[in-house]
Amino acid sequence: MMFKSLFFQFDPFTLFGIIIVVALTLFLLNILTSIWAYRDSQRKGNSKEFNIIVLLGTLFFPIIGLIAYLIIRYEG
Repeated sequence: MMFKSLFFQFDPFTLFGIIIVVALTLFLLNILTSIWAYRDSQRKGNSKEFNIIVLLGTLFFPIIGLIAYLIIRYEG
């Protein structure tokens, strides 16, 4: 059985492969942004507790956590 759309035709295995690649890419991007936020928080001299909260916030709530960190980060 083929999935047909206006422009593309995919068999189920190709579609599954595309979904896996996109999911892994988003997961890797989430990990990288969490590490960046943690290191940025450390570099700015924040407490270890705040750094852990930043790491966990951006890890478990990727978009909202990153936006919140970018808003509240201390420029010092």
